[in-house]
Parts: sequence; structure tokens; C-alpha cells
Amino acid sequence: MSLHDHFNTSVKFNARLLQEFYDSYDEELEIELDDLRLEAGASPATTAEKQWRREYFRELLRLQGELVKLQEWVQRTGYRLIILFEGRDAAGKGGVIKRITQRLNPRVCRVAALPAPSDREKTQWYFQRYISHLPAAGEMVLFDRSWYNRAGVERVMGFCTDKELEEFYRSVPEFEKMLSRSGIKIIKYWFSITDEEQEIRFLSRINDPLKQWKLSPMDLESRRLWEDYTQAKEDMLERTHFPEAPWWVVQGVDKKKARLNCIRHLLTQIPYESVELPTVTLPAREHKPDYIRTQVPPHMIIPEHY
Repeated sequence: MSLHDHFNTSVKFNARLLQEFYDSYDEELEIELDDLRLEAGASPATTAEKQWRREYFRELLRLQGELVKLQEWVQRTGYRLIILFEGRDAAGKGGVIKRITQRLNPRVCRVAALPAPSDREKTQWYFQRYISHLPAAGEMVLFDRSWYNRAGVERVMGFCTDKELEEFYRSVPEFEKMLSRSGIKIIKYWFSITDEEQEIRFLSRINDPLKQWKLSPMDLESRRLWEDYTQAKEDMLERTHFPEAPWWVVQGVDKKKARLNCIRHLLTQIPYESVELPTVTLPAREHKPDYIRTQVPPHMIIPEHY
């Protein structure tokens, strides 16, 4: 490779790394970051890029409006819903979960992201620690990783034995079919990204002080063991895909498209309808002539720096 070609490759790589930085923040910040990028003289977005960006935000808001309708229907009907999000590290699961829950009531739609099992939990029935997080009537639970840790990270990192893995594969269809028979809807998503895309996202985290906390030694090890994770994923999808709880694969290289596609697909999997809500009337404030307001002491008020 010539010096010129190497330079061009480096420029393109750095530009892609910078784009990953911009894409990783919330919608409100993304707008401001784009403005700052233009003011700083960075490569301006093309007309097509700007148009797509507008379409993305418009469609995201529309889909979030549908999610609010879904929430009202779930609450009114007593529907019980589980959504599992699995995928490689930095595949974009957290970004989709954030957009789904962004405008929903956390009492209706909650996220379960369990830490590594404690010493006591390691001695329990494998599925036991997940039971308390299952939805009651009128609830949606989003699992940011789930019991499928056994088929992925635990298998690859050697945290379970071959016997325990095979027992998991025997038990998980029975477990999920039992949940389905009890009236719980299960939707399972696998977020797929390329080797190159994961590398970009990991480098972005390494070089961004606001995101370095996302990187753990386990994440770095998963990068080294890419092919082992690939084999584990292929086995998992083959052995745990069945009608009561099928797997759905989300192409996650383009984060924005992945978010829209996943949310849109989710909405098609549930027979929700618009729910007529009661009219809300703001009551008039009562005024009590004998009430005298007590002033807050100045020393209790925080300084107004902004």
C-alpha cells in the first residue's frame, strides 16, 4: 500500500470513528453535536444524509407514539410481554432499549439487566433468579441480556460445564413454552453486527472518556474470541428457535436503521389497538385566605451558575 493510499484509509477510518461518536448519543444531543461539527469545519453532511436524518427522527417519534398506544393497551388488557435483547458486545441493544422506553411509563415498561450471579445464585436452579423479573398483568419487561447468557458468555468464557450447557438446551424450550402457555408473550431479538463494526465501536469507547465505563475486561476478551462467540450464537439460534418463542435477527451495523426496524417489527408482533382514554380536566386551584407562605431560607437555595 502506498503512502497516499494509507493516508486515505486512515482518514476514512478516523471519519468513521468520529461518526460513531456522534451516533452514540441521545436524539437531543445528536442535533447539537451535528451543529458543532459543522461549525468546527468537519465534513458537512450531504443533502441525502440530512434528509435521512430528518426522516429518522420523524419516524422514531411516530413509532414511539405507537409504543405509547401499545403501553396503554397492555395496561388496559392485562397483557404480559417479555422482550429479550441479545447480541455481541456493542451491537446496539442498549440504544434500542433506550428508544423503546424513552417515552413510556417505567411502572408499565421496565428493563431487567441482571448483574453476574452471586455465589448463592450460582447454586440455584439456573432460571430461578429471572423468575422475579417476569411481568405481571399489564406489564412489559425488556431483558437487556437474559437467561441466554448460558448459551453465550458462560459457554465461551468457561463459566459453565458442557453438562450444564446441555441441560440448559434441554430446559429452555420447556421453560419458554411454559411461560407461553401461561399467557406471557415472548419476543427474542438477536442484534447482528460485523467484525469490522464491532472494532469501530470498541475503539470509539476506548477513545471517548464518556463511554470508557462501558468497556470491561470481559468485553475485550469477547473481541479476541469473536469466532467462539459466532459458533455459540449459531448453536443457540438453531437449538432455541421454536414457534412459541422464535428468534428474530436485527441487522445492527446501521444503528438508526436497526432501531427503527426493531421497533417497527415489535409493534407488528402484538395485536394492540388504540385505547380510549378518559378526558383529563385540570382542577381549579384552591385558595385559602388564612394560608401564609413560608419563605425558603436563602442558605438552602443552590447557587444559580446558569
